[in-house]
Amino acid sequence: MEIYVYGTGCGAGDLADEALPAERIAAFVDREGGGSFLGRPVISLDALCDRDFDLLIVASRSAEMVEERLREAGVDPAKVFHLKNHLACSDRNESCKLAAQVLGEDYVNHIRSSERLIRVPLWTKRERIAGPDSDNDYVRLKTLEALCLRLDGVPGAAAELGVYRAGFARWINELLPERRLYLFDSFEGFDEAESAGYGEGFVQAHRNTAAGRVLSVLPHPEKALLRPGLFPGTAVGLEEERFALVSLDADLEESTLAGLRFFLPRLSEGGYLLLHDYLNPKLPGIRRALERYEADQGRIRAVPLCDVNGTLVIPR
Repeated sequence: MEIYVYGTGCGAGDLADEALPAERIAAFVDREGGGSFLGRPVISLDALCDRDFDLLIVASRSAEMVEERLREAGVDPAKVFHLKNHLACSDRNESCKLAAQVLGEDYVNHIRSSERLIRVPLWTKRERIAGPDSDNDYVRLKTLEALCLRLDGVPGAAAELGVYRAGFARWINELLPERRLYLFDSFEGFDEAESAGYGEGFVQAHRNTAAGRVLSVLPHPEKALLRPGLFPGTAVGLEEERFALVSLDADLEESTLAGLRFFLPRLSEGGYLLLHDYLNPKLPGIRRALERYEADQGRIRAVPLCDVNGTLVIPR
């Protein structure tokens, strides 16, 4: 059985770690192709169309965009199985007839995406974050938009620790175009020692980024100040800086604890820190980091969100 996976990001990494070993995957697919992921070749969509395959699993969060690309390329929808449905009123997998034959009925039922329909908030007069851009984590992004409306008169820069491909930093930059935006990341993946014990798919997926790629998606790249390397060493020289908004998305325990220790004392009155993955069962180190911080500094005020990974909003 020739199985291909569209995407080389976290969705594909999780799939390989948890359900479909990379050895069963003939190749990964993305728009350009080239290189390898988890020891398997990465080919272009055009190259895929030249092959006789049994199933294409779409692990990309941009389900609508990928669906359109596959349609334009003439890929048989009976061979396409989406891991993410993303706000569609109908099941994207309705036409897929071969997934159960290739993967097995139990597996398909286990990972089959459910329909998700979310009303547009009444307070939103003009959608800044809309359409496919909001598919991956609607609640988190719309909360960011609401919080940014509260930052008028709050001094300080914006920052994100754990930028990856700038999916979230892009919107911070869009919503706060006049503020400096510090971006802390190695832009090469996790520190090997700190990420030891995590799935290779998860680790390797986070290597698929680069500083140039991050800058290319920012609407106001001139406001971005990249701090490449391992935190907190990359914060040296910013001891007197103040922050109005911080996204803490480091994924790992020690980096998260270092982020809490650095940013919370420097958060301006009226500002917010968003601790991503606080309720994510796959990343228990985030909660442990907060527990360690509170054991030292005392319990802090915070509001958990019902977004995909359970962000914790910490106000000042």
